[in-house]
Order: sequence, then structure tokens, then C-alpha cells
Amino acid sequence: MKLTPILVGALSVALVTSASAETLTIATVNNGDMIRMQGLSSAFTEETGIDLNWVVLEENTLRQNVTTDIATNGGQYDVMTIGTYEAPIWAKQGWLVPLDGLSADADYDVDDLLPAIRGGLSLDGHLYAAPFYGESSMVMYRKDLMEKAGLTMPDAPTWEFIGEAARAMTDRDNDINGICLRGKAGWGENMAFLTAMSNSFGARWFDENWTPQFDQPEWKATLDTYLSIMNDAGPAGASSNGFNENLTLFQQGKCGMWIDATVAASFVTGADSTVADQVGFALAPDNGLGKRGNWLWAWSLAVPTSSQNPEAAEKFINWATNKDYLATVAANEGWANVPPGTRTSLYENAEYQAAAPFAKMTLDSINSADPTNPTVKPVPYVGVQFVAIPEFAGIATNIGQIFSASLAGQMSADDALAQAQDAATRDMTRAGYIK
Repeated sequence: MKLTPILVGALSVALVTSASAETLTIATVNNGDMIRMQGLSSAFTEETGIDLNWVVLEENTLRQNVTTDIATNGGQYDVMTIGTYEAPIWAKQGWLVPLDGLSADADYDVDDLLPAIRGGLSLDGHLYAAPFYGESSMVMYRKDLMEKAGLTMPDAPTWEFIGEAARAMTDRDNDINGICLRGKAGWGENMAFLTAMSNSFGARWFDENWTPQFDQPEWKATLDTYLSIMNDAGPAGASSNGFNENLTLFQQGKCGMWIDATVAASFVTGADSTVADQVGFALAPDNGLGKRGNWLWAWSLAVPTSSQNPEAAEKFINWATNKDYLATVAANEGWANVPPGTRTSLYENAEYQAAAPFAKMTLDSINSADPTNPTVKPVPYVGVQFVAIPEFAGIATNIGQIFSASLAGQMSADDALAQAQDAATRDMTRAGYIK
């Protein structure tokens, strides 16, 4: 069949229209920085002609959805928001596209990424996820309430001081809780906090033979301390509170202290916070054993191998995680609100240092977390607030539900630890770690 000029022209128009209608589906978490990215992303579409379909989910739901999709080669998403736990494990499985284009792009400047963050997202020298923001955890506290309690927050507090301060700052008559900590069940919710906390008490998930350690005194001390502080000084319904719920409580002036992700600093000092001018920062607590209770994480963007649009997906990731994006956020929202914890150049930027009183504490917290040496006693795994094995997410989600139930008063700490030990032992035996 010979095509007429009219048919050729029509076909050309159709092809151009099809190409310009390329759409990426992006799965991300409903945290403030990601919602801001979504709001600014029209600039990417205007620049590239690539449309964006956003799937914005609560943290636990996001993890479940992207894990199911990538493990089944579902192809539902072109860009996934994942973290330092998933990136190397999924890369090893062959589930992620290596972001070699970013590494080869001089303007992207992959060498500017903080070494600890870049290393956690790489495998065999290849970057498999680009960090949108990096974080550790630290203490955020009300300076006015601390002063009213007659106490002074050290730069490097102990858990004993945190307990004393939390109880002294609690004012039930005025709906002020001395402390707000994660209680919502999830391997990346309450177990992220409790695992990091347990490191500072000398606890570990597994010994060198992969035997679970929840029946050891270090885990009992961890859980007893957590439950005691939360029962005495925490908010009602704390077993349902994760990052976003505690952020709201702190912004409303209902928390004397909050130990959580460093990325929250710009939100507790921002326009939505009723206590913005009263917030101080300190390192996560320790117990005098050489480990602090802080974690290391990066919410990052990755391309699953099931994506039908890998080149366009990497183009979006470049836009969302490069230096120009930081400058765009600064121009629209101020330097204090740029995504933190990813680039060395940000922490050398005088404008950022002046606008973000939490910058140094954030960087110090990130640099003090050591995924390769996370515990006081030796362990066969890497990871600070997680264990970098594929089975961890399922095991820790189950144990997170047990510990959340204990916080809700449904079982004692001893019963919770016994159930955790049994569950972890069963699952690790099934997985072949315990012979």
C-alpha cells in the first residue's frame, strides 16, 4: 500500500502527539517534602512535555504497594520512592535500573552526594536510587518548656535525662505531653525508632549466628524504658502515631520533645508551627555505651526494570534530585525548606546555614550513624534502624505490631518480647538462617 502525502502527514502528527503524551506514574510518600515536589513538578512537564501521574500514599501503604509491584514485575510505576533498605537488596535482585546516566552527567555531580547516603543507595559501584532527601534522627524540643521545668538540654543527652525532662515537661491540664515518639506499627515506623534506640542500649536484632536477641536484657531495658516514658509523658492513642501524626502534635504545641527524623526540622520551625520560635535541637540520646539512638535513611527515587519509560523516568529523577531543584525550592519556599541531607554543597552554602539553625545538628547526626557498625556487640548484618536482609521487612512489621499492642496496654513488655523472640526465631528458621 502506498501512503498519500495526506496520510503521511496525518501519521506524523499522530506519532508526535503520542510522543508528547508520554506519562510517568510516580509512587511517593505523603511527607511534606514530597508533596512540595509534586506542587513544583509542573515545571518539569512544561520543560519536557512529559506528563506525571502521582500516587501519593501513607508510608506503610507505599512500602507495601511498591514492594508487591516490583516483586511481581507488575509495571504499575515508572518511578518509586524507596529507601536505603530496599535499594541495594532490590538492585541485587535485578529489579532496579542503574542510574548510570546521572553518574555520567557532570551537571548532576554525583560526587557531591554525601558519601554515607550515596553508599547506601549503590551496589558494585553503580547508583540505583537518587536521594531526594537524607536524614538521621535527633531530639527536637521546646526551649520554653525546658526552661519552665528548670532544665537545660545538653547537645548530647542521655536517655536518663530524656526521661527526666519528659516527665517534668508534661502538663496534662494544658494538653502538653512531655514527649512524642512513634508508636504506629511498621518496620519503618515504630521499629525504625525502637531499633535505633535499642542500639544505644547495647541490643541487637541477631547474634553472629542469626539467633534473635529479644530474650536478652538489652532489649528488655529498651522496651521498658520506651514504655515507661510514653506511659508517663506520651500522648493518648500513641500506638496510632507515626511521623506525620507526631509532627502535627508538635506543630500544635502539644509535645515538649520529639525524637524523630532530622528532616522534620524545617517543618517544626516553619510557618505551620505554632512554636516555631521556641524549638531547639540535640543529638539523639545515648546510654554511655558508645552508640547513639539515631538512624540513617534517604527517601530516594528509583526506576523499576518493569517501567516502560526508563529514560523519561531517569530524566524526572535528575530534575527532582539535582542542585537546580534545591535552588528552585529555595526561590519559592526559602533555603530552610530545601530537601536536606543529600549534598555536601548544601552544607557549605552560607545562605542555607543562615536560614537553617538545624543544619549542623542534621549533618552531625547523619555523619555519626554507621550502618557497617551499628551495634555495641558484633552482628552479621549492616543497617542502623533495619537489618539489610530481604526477610527483615516482614519480620519487623510483625514485631512492630506486637510492640504497638504493648504500648496500647494489650500486653506486658515481657509478653511482647517473648512473642517477638518466638516470631523472629520461627521466620529466621524458615528462611534458612538458623540451621
